[in-house]
Amino acid sequence: MQTTVETTDPHVVKLTVEVPADEFGRDLDRTYRAIANQIKVPGFRKGRVPRQIIDTQIGRDAVLEQFVTSTVPDYYRKAVGDEELAPIAEPDIDVQQLEPGKAFIFSATVEVRPRLSFEEEDYAGIEVTKPAVTVSDDEVDEWIDRLRERFAELEPVSRPVQQGDFVTVDLTVRKGSEVVEQASRKDYLYAVGSAEVGEKLDVELTGSKPGAILKVNDALPERFGEGLAGASVEITALVKDVKARRLPEADDGFAKTASEFDTVQELRDDLRNRLTELKEREATGAVRDRVLEAMIDRVEVDLPETLVEEETEHRIVHARDRAERMGTTLEEMLTAQGWDEARLREDSRQHAIRSIVSDLILEGVARSAGLEVTAEELGAEIALLAQAYGREPKALAKELQKSGQVVALAGDIIRGKALDLLVERADTKAEDT
Repeated sequence: MQTTVETTDPHVVKLTVEVPADEFGRDLDRTYRAIANQIKVPGFRKGRVPRQIIDTQIGRDAVLEQFVTSTVPDYYRKAVGDEELAPIAEPDIDVQQLEPGKAFIFSATVEVRPRLSFEEEDYAGIEVTKPAVTVSDDEVDEWIDRLRERFAELEPVSRPVQQGDFVTVDLTVRKGSEVVEQASRKDYLYAVGSAEVGEKLDVELTGSKPGAILKVNDALPERFGEGLAGASVEITALVKDVKARRLPEADDGFAKTASEFDTVQELRDDLRNRLTELKEREATGAVRDRVLEAMIDRVEVDLPETLVEEETEHRIVHARDRAERMGTTLEEMLTAQGWDEARLREDSRQHAIRSIVSDLILEGVARSAGLEVTAEELGAEIALLAQAYGREPKALAKELQKSGQVVALAGDIIRGKALDLLVERADTKAEDT
C-alpha cells in the first residue's frame, strides 16, 4: 500500500492512499462473500450467490459502496500509522479510483496534531536549579510530636473547653422540624476544631463547660453528601464532659513503644533519614518540572484550535464531575472560590495549551533521540496498574489492547523517557540554602 502526504493548510494534511489491485481484489471478494451471507436468492444456497447475481440483485454500485464503508477505515488507520500521523478529527474521504482490476485510490483530508523536531543542541544544557535538601531539628520535632499525638491518652479536665479538646456531647441536628439522623449522636466523643458538623459549633464549644446546652444554625459540610451537604440546619449540643489529650514524653520509653528503636535518638535519626529521602524525591520532581517548564518557554508552536478546545472542554467536564462527587455543583464551587465559569474556562485553556505543548515537546524529543518502548517496559507498567487495581496482569493487558488504551500507556512511557533525557542533559545547579 503506497501513501503520500501533502500539507494543504496549517495542521491539515491530504493523505493519498493507493491499494494494489491484487489486495483490493481480495478485499472486494470479502465484501461479496459478506453480502452473499446476508441475502437470500432462490436457487442458491446462502453464501454461495455468484458475484454476477449479487450485482444484478443489489447493484454493483451498492457493493462498491459497502466495500468503501467497511474497508476504507482499515486502509486509513494503516496509512495513518505508517505515516506516523495523529488525527484530531474525522477525515474527509474522497474516492478517486474504484474499478475492479485496477488499484484502489482514495484520499483522506484530516486535521492532525503538530509534530516537533529537535536537534540535540535544542534541548541540551537547559539551566535549572535543584531545591536544597536539608532537614531541620524543628521538622524532626514536628514528626516526633505527630507520633506522640498518635499515642496520646485522654484525661478528664475541670477547665473550660479549648481547641483540640474532646468533649462528650449529645448532638441533635434538625432540618426544619425533622431530626437529621445521619448527623445526630448520643454520648458522642467530639473533637473540638474538627468542624465535623460545621465550624460554628466549634466556636460555641470553645470556652463552654459540662452541662452547657449550645444551639447554632449552620450549613452541613460536604462530607454529608448529596441531599444534606450545604443544608441549613439547627444544631443542639449538650456538653457532658471535657477531656484533654495527654501526650507521652519523648523519651526512650516512648521510642520503644512507638517504633522498633530502643532510644529516642535512634528514632530521631531514622525520621531525619526518611525526611531527607522524601525531600530528595521532591527535589528531583521539582527539577523535572522546571526542566520541562523551561523547555516549554523556549519553544513556539502554533496549535490547532480544535485541539485546544477539546482539551479545555475535557478539563471543565472533569471539574464538573469532581464537584458532583463532592456533593455540590460546579457553579457553587466556583462561587465559593470567587470565580465564575468564564475565569475557569480561561484558566483551563491556559493549562490545556501548556499540557499540549508539553506532550508535543516530549514526543518530538523521543523521535529525535530514537527512544522506544520495549515490551518489557510496557509489561512492567501494566503489572503495576494491575497491582494497583487488584487485577490479573494478563487480563488487564488484553482489556487495554482491545480498547486501544495500550497505545496511550505506551505514549506515557515514551514521554517519561524523553523527560528523563531532558533532565539528564540539563545543567542543574543546587539552590543556595
